Amino acid sequence: MTQEKRYPRNMRGYGATPPNPNWPGNAHIAVQFVLNYEEGGENCILHGDNASEAFLSEIVGAAPWPDQRHWNMESIYEYGARAGFWRLHRLFRENQIPVTVYGVATALARAPEQVSAMLEADWEIA
Repeated sequence: MTQEKRYPRNMRGYGATPPNPNWPGNAHIAVQFVLNYEEGGENCILHGDNASEAFLSEIVGAAPWPDQRHWNMESIYEYGARAGFWRLHRLFRENQIPVTVYGVATALARAPEQVSAMLEADWEIA
């Protein structure tokens, strides 16, 4: 029985002899910066959800708050849109670093000024 039949995932890859990707300037590494834009896309009763966000936060042991607003959770997400995004935007623009944005559609729809800034900076929105 071959290894592939025993375990269906390819854990070998190219092995000891990877192909040469022929990157510009004979570079040996490629770095991609990806910004997750989720602020405004989290679970919130204002969005019609039954409870507040409980999964993606810095609050240890966060639990959903059914049928009520979780002001601390909302504040964490609002901070990202109000301050965090703009700090990263300045940093990447000043250093002319290309960025890919993984954006939650509802979050992007609620942030037209940030989306305009992404487009003006020629960031890829995925």
